[in-house]
Amino acid sequence: MLRILDIAFKDLLQLSRDFKVFMFLLIMPVVFTFLFGFAFGGFGGNDSDSRLPVGYLSQDDHWVTDELHSLLDKSEVIRLQDNVFLSAADFEKLVADGNLAAVVIVPDGYGKAVLKNKTVRLSVIADTGSPAWTTVEAELLSLTSRLDGAVRTADIMESMDLKGVPFDYAFEQTISAWDEPPITIRETSSMALEEMDDSNEALAHTSPGMMQQFAIAGLLTAAQIIVAERKSRTLQRLLTTDTRRIHVVLGHYLAIFLLIFTQFITLITFGQLVLKVGYFRVPEATLLVAFCAALCISAMGLLIGILAKTEEQAIVFSLVPMFVFAGLGGAWVPLEVTGATFQVIGHFTPIAWGMDGFENIVARGLGFESVLIPSAALAGYALFFFTLAVWRLYVSEEK
Repeated sequence: MLRILDIAFKDLLQLSRDFKVFMFLLIMPVVFTFLFGFAFGGFGGNDSDSRLPVGYLSQDDHWVTDELHSLLDKSEVIRLQDNVFLSAADFEKLVADGNLAAVVIVPDGYGKAVLKNKTVRLSVIADTGSPAWTTVEAELLSLTSRLDGAVRTADIMESMDLKGVPFDYAFEQTISAWDEPPITIRETSSMALEEMDDSNEALAHTSPGMMQQFAIAGLLTAAQIIVAERKSRTLQRLLTTDTRRIHVVLGHYLAIFLLIFTQFITLITFGQLVLKVGYFRVPEATLLVAFCAALCISAMGLLIGILAKTEEQAIVFSLVPMFVFAGLGGAWVPLEVTGATFQVIGHFTPIAWGMDGFENIVARGLGFESVLIPSAALAGYALFFFTLAVWRLYVSEEK
């Protein structure tokens, strides 16, 4: 055990002196997380209003018209743009330029006509061939019908001479009843997703993606240490002592694992505290995925170090898997937006399973059970790479 710790400590001491380790494991993931976050709108804020902009011009001074304005202003579909300094021609130009979806003009006498149950029409300027007009038209019909219905209901109740139910009271009660209809459709989602705004949604993907991608890139330095050890015949001299091959392998593996796992913990903490990515929502699940991902990537680094015969090969063997696994595994673009075939191919890479594990927690709002399969897959890859590395070392030394 002491021999394993000695080898691991020696490797960590060498790695701590190389700036490339910190660049690939800490600096580059943070930089590219911000870069991809900006590219996918991760820092765009969440204050945008998705309602359709609709101009409003009133030529009528009546309380019924004021009620119509209030209904339009509260709409979840359209956003009123009422400017008393703009004329009908000004609004029409805004529609023509595409700055407004439509303009509603309330004619003089509209309120009195509604009270007298006379036919009255609003004037609307819009591009009737656009998809936005269909939405605006449906909303205008719904709200004006609501207003007309309230007036008719209040008028009927007043005509019945009900005590304590004057016209104004009946009208207000009818209008307010629409705020709490008897039947509503309510969409619910996980509490984690409700707490996540649009800006964090992009970062919830880019943060774990860049973290895993550059963990693989950071293996090149660790692999170069193993290559240099073999080229200088330090390994051969070490094996003449009581140190066994398995001690050497485990020592190198432990050093790489501690390096990668420390990187994960550091970047996870940074993502939670600075980027507001919900890694700590289920901390034990995040820790399990990070642990298994570190086991897998460390075993990959061990294999690269044993396979490579020169430092240049170690660089190539580290960077090629980084780009291939990151691209296929969904570190750059979510696999959900790709086809079914690409998703299947992507899950032949450990990066895809790591992304599944992290995103189940930070993006999909799932619980601890959701990371068990991805973690098991990562552990399986770790065992495969480690076994292959040990076998390759024994074969190469026998030659």
